[in-house]
Amino acid sequence: MRDTFLELHENGKLNSLLSEASPGILRHWMTQWDLWGRPDQQPPAAAQGGGPWSVWLILGGRGAGKTRAGAEWVRALATGRKPVGRIALLGETFADVRDVMVEGPSGILAVHPRDKRPRWESSRRRLAWPNGAVAHAFSAEDPESLRGPQFGAAWLDELAKWRQARETWDMLQFGMRLGDRPRQLVTTTPRPLPLLKEILADPHTAVCRASTAANRAFLAPGFIDMMARRYGGTRLGRQELMGEILEERQDALWSRDLIESCREAEAPAGLTRIVVAVDPPASSSKRADACGIVAAGIDADGVVHVLADATLAGVRPAAWAAAACALVRRLEADALVVEVNQGGEMAQAVLAEAGPGVPVTPVRAARGKHLRAEPVAHLYERGRVRHAGSFPDLEDELCDFGPTATGFGLSNGRSPDRMDALVWAVTALALGAKTAEPRVRRM
Repeated sequence: MRDTFLELHENGKLNSLLSEASPGILRHWMTQWDLWGRPDQQPPAAAQGGGPWSVWLILGGRGAGKTRAGAEWVRALATGRKPVGRIALLGETFADVRDVMVEGPSGILAVHPRDKRPRWESSRRRLAWPNGAVAHAFSAEDPESLRGPQFGAAWLDELAKWRQARETWDMLQFGMRLGDRPRQLVTTTPRPLPLLKEILADPHTAVCRASTAANRAFLAPGFIDMMARRYGGTRLGRQELMGEILEERQDALWSRDLIESCREAEAPAGLTRIVVAVDPPASSSKRADACGIVAAGIDADGVVHVLADATLAGVRPAAWAAAACALVRRLEADALVVEVNQGGEMAQAVLAEAGPGVPVTPVRAARGKHLRAEPVAHLYERGRVRHAGSFPDLEDELCDFGPTATGFGLSNGRSPDRMDALVWAVTALALGAKTAEPRVRRM
């Protein structure tokens, strides 16, 4: 039965089924959360470290069903065979707790059968169940109100937008001391906050992720498509629709805001020159670094427009060479720029084999990555580079490239292959790249 509900939900046919059901059947189905809640909305079996979880973190986009998951979890705790007697409900403000978590369309009152709902005592800011279980409402605006009370469970909603998130979290932890295994559920659209990243890294945390599109069946028709058109691939869309935590280093050469300010829907017609740049891996092994492949063009005003990121990882040289040559042909590029510092002869050989007649321009790096990238970042700041669409993986690298213990690089220690290819492309178009011994093959 559960598999049937999930299949209908994924196919977008669940609303049709529910509209045809009788009121009695509908009321019954609506209370059977274990049947038709998505897997990411159900309590997980174990934490990231393999043992029992103490924190369940749901990272999701807007409208992904986070509130419903939280409300159902609280209902199960309060009405189960061994009820949790004292539960904390925390939102950014008391109004958020009342209007969203308690009285909202997916809130705690709504998920209960009408004749079994707890009593909402607004003046006392608490929910009371017939069996004696109680859930108390707290505001993250007043962390000190958590001094004294103790709980066996807590639901924290939209923690990433709390102004006093750290203070509220800390005060709550001292009160999580009832029962055999106190547990907390955090439901939030993420932001790169230190506290959220700490929770995410804790081995006692269980993590579920959900995009807005996962809940398509319960959203207005056309909403997902409209959001994808407007925000797909942008910083805002990745955070608010996909539920991604977008890292941003304060010391990086590029920032998310800078890239968003340089975004355009599409490149203008009539670009005066187009290049495809390749940053080949030093080794031909499948386990080598990725091969950066980025295309860009420049217009008559000297503005560079990034057109494509076709970077490939885990493939043999013949595969990335074929992809680069195919991009040259598709965009009718004027040149294929390839770095030849390491394995240069091999790179040129495989490109010649993959695309006979494709014009190849070798370039040699005389300076480190940071010194090559800095002038390109300055062009972004001057509005002379635009992104024609969105390139999430490339943009992640740009916003993570900065000082490290051994120089400059990405925080994960990997090679910034996409960024390198971008730098070569922009340099060739706007900064007068110096080429190695010219060996240009023309059509």
